[in-house]
Amino acid sequence: MLLLGALRRPLAASAARLARERARARPQVYASLATGPRQDNGIFYEIRTYDVKPSKMKEFVEVINQHIHLRTAHSELVGFWTVELGAMNKAIHIWKYDNFAHRTAVRAAIANDKDWQGKLSLILTCVEKQHNEVAYLVPWCQLGKPPKEGGVYEWVTFQMKPGGPALWGEAFRAAINTHINTGYTKLIGVFHTEYGLLNRVHVIWWNESPDNRAAGRHKAHEDARVVAAVRESVRFLESQENMLLVPLHCSPLK
Repeated sequence: MLLLGALRRPLAASAARLARERARARPQVYASLATGPRQDNGIFYEIRTYDVKPSKMKEFVEVINQHIHLRTAHSELVGFWTVELGAMNKAIHIWKYDNFAHRTAVRAAIANDKDWQGKLSLILTCVEKQHNEVAYLVPWCQLGKPPKEGGVYEWVTFQMKPGGPALWGEAFRAAINTHINTGYTKLIGVFHTEYGLLNRVHVIWWNESPDNRAAGRHKAHEDARVVAAVRESVRFLESQENMLLVPLHCSPLK
């Protein structure tokens, strides 16, 4: 019996080691697959996308420009754009909230604002479809502003592999920083979704003009620093979509 016990102990130890090795080999499941680290406050951004009826785009823009002040009396508008290239008859706007309680209070207030509700009914007759997302600025990015008015914005949406920033955050940040450091374009903000399609990142860039953006893009494609950083980041990329945006006259970012 003593011999049998002695044999069982090394067998048990081997089994334990094998279990530990298998556990290390399995992909790790993180508690925060969707979000990962973010800024140390409750501030978030609601990104609203409207598909506008083609025959109503002019009317939609006019109503927004004339009456959006009724809505901004309740909460902060970051930017309002129409899409020029990459999609058609689409508008994107971003609203800033201190926390979810703040958004709830704002939604209640605008529901009881008769002036705004009257204009909203006009806006909605122009809209075919609405979509919203809640996103946080990534913790290493502050919301920026363009150096001057009159440029164009590039909205780039990256669908990353599941796993969150714990998986792809470092490589993604390196790729963004390389573009910033080369000076080919101006970063406005990097947003990571919390509600909506997860593992999605929206990056907003500013350029003086579409031609300026095209020239910078060609330089970036020939820059070894950019190529190396992007090559590392795309290992975690599932898809990418680019749109060129034009700000409305009422947009704070313009």
